[in-house]
Amino acid sequence: MSEANKELVRRFFESIDKGDPAILQQFISHDYDDHSPPPFPDLPPGFAGSRKAFDYALAAFSDFAHEIEDQIAEGDKVVSRVKASGKHTGDFLGIPATGKHVTMTGIAVHRIANGKIVEHWGQNDVLGLFQQLGAFPPG
Repeated sequence: MSEANKELVRRFFESIDKGDPAILQQFISHDYDDHSPPPFPDLPPGFAGSRKAFDYALAAFSDFAHEIEDQIAEGDKVVSRVKASGKHTGDFLGIPATGKHVTMTGIAVHRIANGKIVEHWGQNDVLGLFQQLGAFPPG
């Protein structure tokens, strides 16, 4: 079961990179609970919030790429250490497009039930992302 869950999460990240919001239905349960949603304004809970966050990210960044650097699974949970990258091509939380290629690292924990992602917890280097966008001086 753990290997199948890891494969599901890998395919989920690969699908995000294709930029098709409709793909979320294949991976995320409609009763999805995101315990650490992205800091986007007015996100509803559940699947609808995930879909809106995806749309927001697509409007702000192009050329998505996720690289899973490590992945561990136990029972119904998959932990992934991920590096994400993209080009800042649209407004992102009030920061106009810079055209910069940026990367952000993070750790995501997904809980899987009945072949779908039902819960998510995550920690991302948002400060590092904002520094790359010029919103904060480098540390």
